[in-house]
Amino acid sequence: MKALLSRAGLLCEFPPAVTLVEVGARDGLQNESAVTSAAKIALIDQLSASGLTYIEAGAFVSPKWVPQMADSHEVFSGIQRAPTVTYSALVPNLRGLEQAIACQADEIAIFTSASQGFCQHNINCSIEQSLQRFEPVVSQAQQLGLKVRGYLSCVADCPYDGPTPPEQVASVAEALRDLGCYQISLGDTIGTGTPLRIARMLEAVRKQVQAKQLAVHFHDTWGMALANLYQSLSMGITTIDCSVAGLGGCPYAPGAAGNVATEDVLYLCQGLGIHTGVDLQQVAKAGWAISHILGRRPISKVSLALYSKLTQKKT
Repeated sequence: MKALLSRAGLLCEFPPAVTLVEVGARDGLQNESAVTSAAKIALIDQLSASGLTYIEAGAFVSPKWVPQMADSHEVFSGIQRAPTVTYSALVPNLRGLEQAIACQADEIAIFTSASQGFCQHNINCSIEQSLQRFEPVVSQAQQLGLKVRGYLSCVADCPYDGPTPPEQVASVAEALRDLGCYQISLGDTIGTGTPLRIARMLEAVRKQVQAKQLAVHFHDTWGMALANLYQSLSMGITTIDCSVAGLGGCPYAPGAAGNVATEDVLYLCQGLGIHTGVDLQQVAKAGWAISHILGRRPISKVSLALYSKLTQKKT
């Protein structure tokens, strides 16, 4: 499908289909307290029935640093696995990999940053040291036939170092690819990116890594996530990280909002004629349920509009 690209007056072609990576159960809930294992399992089961094909179900990290993920064993054991869904887990080291294997995670994800400051604050080492730490993790995972996804934080700005040069993002993305990651998720961790800056970053990264090996992961702190996503789609990106109800944030980036809401992404893709295979209303219902447990409304404007429409019909 083609749509007019504003200002330049040129035609822009979007991909016919995209894959959504649902991160709400991990990235979305890692900042939330008092969410029971049963609630997480119910959320994942609801999302599994929506047509989503990739759900990040938990993280095998130190409970000292991220206590909200301490029940990932129970969550993986309790979910009703759909044969069409990949259930992945975030792991920081070999111990985390062993736990993910024991829980029969379908894939694992590792993580580093495009900025030295964030890397030091997040995992207490330099970028180079983080890549060295993950070498044995990736090697062992590959020996066991587990695919490895890589998260790359702070691709626009760092809360400690300021703006991240696009060439630095490209360099670390290439290193993750060479390490063995089949896909690199480019994260605007503090949500300050704008379409032009994202375009420049993607242009630099695509010189080193093919677009089909990239995903985008936009937080919506400054309200630019959907605009940045539109820009990314126009540049050939076909994998999008998103979080049901707009859940999330980052424990190492104070003030960062949640990942772009899955409901909003689905509505945008529908409007652009991009196939997702995901039922928007089913995802919205899952978002309403977990938001009720958290005692607040969804961040997603699409979710709120759907809820208002539904309640009006009942009255």
